[in-house]
Order: sequence, then C-alpha cells, then structure tokens
Amino acid sequence: MDPSLPSLTRIDDAAALTAHREELAALLLAVVRGGSSIGFLADLDHREAAAWWDSLRPAVEEGSLALWVSRGPDGRVDGTVSWSRETKPNGRHRAEVRKLMVHPGARGRGTGRALLAEAEAAAARAGVLLLFLDTESGSAAERVYRAAGWTEAGSIPDYATDPAGRLVATTLYYKHTEQE
Repeated sequence: MDPSLPSLTRIDDAAALTAHREELAALLLAVVRGGSSIGFLADLDHREAAAWWDSLRPAVEEGSLALWVSRGPDGRVDGTVSWSRETKPNGRHRAEVRKLMVHPGARGRGTGRALLAEAEAAAARAGVLLLFLDTESGSAAERVYRAAGWTEAGSIPDYATDPAGRLVATTLYYKHTEQE
C-alpha cells in the first residue's frame, strides 16, 4: 500500500466505535474549532464530542449507519465519513452522506476524496442508487464534492449556524452511484 494514501477502516460494530471514540472526539473538536459547520458550535467540549460518538453506537451496531475512519501517516485518525440509509419504504434506494470530516492538519492530502470514494463504492455495493448530502455553501467541502462528480441541487439561505453561531446557507448535493 502506498504510504502517502490514507488507510481506511470500516467501523462496523459498537465495540470498534468505542475503541475509536477518543480519537474521533478529538477529530470532531479539531474540525469544529477549525470553523467547519457540521452541526456543532464552538463551545463543544471533549466530553460532549465523545458523547455524540457514543450516541451513534446503536445505529452502527444495527447496520443503519455505515462509518469509516482514515488514519494518516502518523497512525492517528485524521478523517471520517458515514452514510445512513433511508428506512421509509419509498426511499430505501437512497442514503445520506453524513459528517465527512478531515482534520485541518491533514487537508490537501486526498483524505476527503478517499473517504468519499470509499463511501460511494460501499453504497453502490449495498444497492444504494442515490446519495445526497448538505454542506455549508462556499465551503472548501463543496470543491471536494464537485470534483467527485456530485451535482448541486440548490441552496437554502440561513439553514444552519457555523461554529461561531452565524447563520450560513447550505447547499444540497446528490450523486447516483455506479452499480456494479
């Protein structure tokens, strides 16, 4: 394996999520403190970040949340992505990509692209036909999604707040998976 590429691991049970909990909490804090609008405010602390990851254990355990972590050259968790399949009968063909996070110190190395590509490929293997997500309008994440072939569906003004509490617009994206 090329050591310059991130090492990706699927987290597929509660025990594995618990084993990664502290590193994932630290990642979440770094991303929020770096200004990324991913649903948390700047006053997030380590205990709250760890508790948020703990709250995902049931979904990971039952398989409704697919989750990956990336490890950088130093062996530390430097990124994560997940997707959650729709459970309503009319939407079981789609899934929402959630929380693509890359540590600010690891950006620009292809980690986000690698995580997104893995999530997309796994979704296709699972029979998911359509992926969708939302991200802060004008963010660096938009460049990642566009470069990966995602299509902008529209923007909603004042949809969320950034970590500082300022209202920001959110852009919705979608992508059809390539079925094998």
